[in-house]
Amino acid sequence: MHEVDDELRDIKREIIESRGLVIKTNNLTNALSADIKSIAKRQQGYERRLAWNSATAYVVFVIVVFLALKFAVDARVDAIDATSKHLRDENARMKQDLEEARAQLAAKTAAELEAAKFYDLVREGRRVDVIKGWDAMKNKPLTKSEAQFFAEKVNQAKVEQATTLYLQGLDSERLQRWQEAAAAFEESLRYDENATVSPQAKLELAQAYRKLHKQKEAVALLAPLVEQPIDREILDDALELLAWCQTEMESYNDAKNTWRTLLRKFPDSHFAPEAKLALQTLMQNH
Repeated sequence: MHEVDDELRDIKREIIESRGLVIKTNNLTNALSADIKSIAKRQQGYERRLAWNSATAYVVFVIVVFLALKFAVDARVDAIDATSKHLRDENARMKQDLEEARAQLAAKTAAELEAAKFYDLVREGRRVDVIKGWDAMKNKPLTKSEAQFFAEKVNQAKVEQATTLYLQGLDSERLQRWQEAAAAFEESLRYDENATVSPQAKLELAQAYRKLHKQKEAVALLAPLVEQPIDREILDDALELLAWCQTEMESYNDAKNTWRTLLRKFPDSHFAPEAKLALQTLMQNH
């Protein structure tokens, strides 16, 4: 009887222990299941994050590649634009150079024709036309030798024309055509005031002015003339004429000084007796 009770107690204990083991196993199973679910959730979150990161990385990569391509294309476009602009500018410059070259060639051709015509005037001895045409001709694109040659010929023409007009004035003066003489002398001085005959032309012009009762103009011409280093024969003639013009203008003190200057500079002049008499008369009357 006691053995049965012991067996029953053993069986009961084993049942209780088995039950406890089952409970523990169930609890462990539940805990394991919870852990597995937690791990699964974390794995899913990781996978989702990984997917998002991959997608983000892909998008970023695509954007970077696109930007790089855009920068490369923009740089290429800028380079092409710069090259195109340079070529356009170069083309425009070349066109301008071509137009300038054509204009220069046309100007040079025209200048050569003008120079040939001007040379014909020089060769034909048409002094007046040469002198008048030189003002326009000297601004043409002439060569240095052409410009020098023409300038020399123009100066020569001025001297020759001034001399010719001076001789014409002397002819008119001999015929006592004082107006014609004055015009010829004036024209002679306009052509060349520094010619060899210019001092004599000024003296003769002053003489013509005196005959035309233009003593004031004569004095204005003679006053600077007597101060210049001119020929002795011209100077004493100029002083004598100046003194008479001043006297006729009633500038008696100036006339006295002029007569004194003539006597001081040219005491042996053929005008000396006349000068002494005129000075004495002025001293007595004025």
